[in-house]
Amino acid sequence: MNYYGYEIDDKLIALSKEVEKELQPIFEKYDENALLCSAKVLKAFQDNKLSAIDFAEVTGYGYTDSGRDKLERVYSQIFKAEDALVRPQIMSGTHAIALTFFGLLKYGDTMISITGEPYDSMCSIIGIEGNSNNSLLKHGVKFEQIDLVDNDFDIPAITKRLKQSKVRLVEIQRSRGYSNRKSLTIDKIEKVCKAIKEVDKDVIIMVDNCYGDFVEDREPIEAGADIVVASLLKNLSGGITKTGGYIVGRKDLVWEVSENYSAPCIGKDIGANLNQLIDMFRGLYRAPSVVASSLKSMTFASRMLEKLGFDVDPHFDEKRSDIVQTVKLGSAKNLVSFCQGIQEGTAVDSFVKPIPYSTPGYPHEEVMASGSFTSGSTIELSCDGPLMEPFSVYMQGGVTYEYGKLGILIGLNKILKNI
Repeated sequence: MNYYGYEIDDKLIALSKEVEKELQPIFEKYDENALLCSAKVLKAFQDNKLSAIDFAEVTGYGYTDSGRDKLERVYSQIFKAEDALVRPQIMSGTHAIALTFFGLLKYGDTMISITGEPYDSMCSIIGIEGNSNNSLLKHGVKFEQIDLVDNDFDIPAITKRLKQSKVRLVEIQRSRGYSNRKSLTIDKIEKVCKAIKEVDKDVIIMVDNCYGDFVEDREPIEAGADIVVASLLKNLSGGITKTGGYIVGRKDLVWEVSENYSAPCIGKDIGANLNQLIDMFRGLYRAPSVVASSLKSMTFASRMLEKLGFDVDPHFDEKRSDIVQTVKLGSAKNLVSFCQGIQEGTAVDSFVKPIPYSTPGYPHEEVMASGSFTSGSTIELSCDGPLMEPFSVYMQGGVTYEYGKLGILIGLNKILKNI
């Protein structure tokens, strides 16, 4: 069938119409949450008197960058945090995590991951993989992990461990990374935060919020976390922000991290905006709607793929706490073919065929489809996966539902021919 200029299989078009009708009640819930999050953003802009002069470029040291400082007050209000560090100099989610770890952990400290084994690039930061002399382990920080049980926190094991000896920091990875577990809801995070603080009120609870921002009606600070970090190439970019990351939370902790970001006793007071502020404000402004579009796109993909016989997670009607959709494909060939199909449905470099390659910070070859206006942006329709069992692909994005739907249909049309 000629579908808006694309030759899409008739059965695929018919199935998409059937699926969209089924998904309307779920889409309405995403729209309701987008309205709530939009109100948070708009109120923060208004309360902090956002003005056109706040978009001005500041170069050099950035000592008088009032627009940058206002952006951080806006983030603090939205996340209900005491303070924030939001900078274009934070290059990725991995960088934000590393800044936080090295800002808060010193020689002899113990940190625990309570969501099991961290994802690949975090393992390199910690030192359980890779050979860096600058890892946490090389700096004398001790690392332990407690696995999830049935996709939930093992609270008895966590509280037992906290009673044994002093732990400086507990880390929670909200999204699944490259594991096969489910993402963690705010309700689950709140429950474990409460249990942790009942044992040790001084332990720092850190949440890696990548892919989870604005997916639910609350953020991890509201659930009891002390500090939250994430990339600005994902949800809060709104498909506009070119680079950056954020760290929000307790004022004293954010200051300690900022000293690692710049220098002791200088902290947040330095760092010019490099003419990125208007994109960072505009991206945040659009983010609630863009996240809702991404959720719709991934829910549509989940139901379509499930109907076509693929093994998907989460299923279309499950509660989501991030924008990631996984599909188990069973072989390297299928994984590569899937990514090549999705690449054909993107706006940029749609003619390119993704192939496996080595990625810094990851031990396995990766294959990625990402026809994005901003290189590496994963709020734009994209998918990726490591060449390892069970050969799962991790799909996310869709800055508008219309583009997400078109990209998925074009991709599925190609995929079904190759797999």
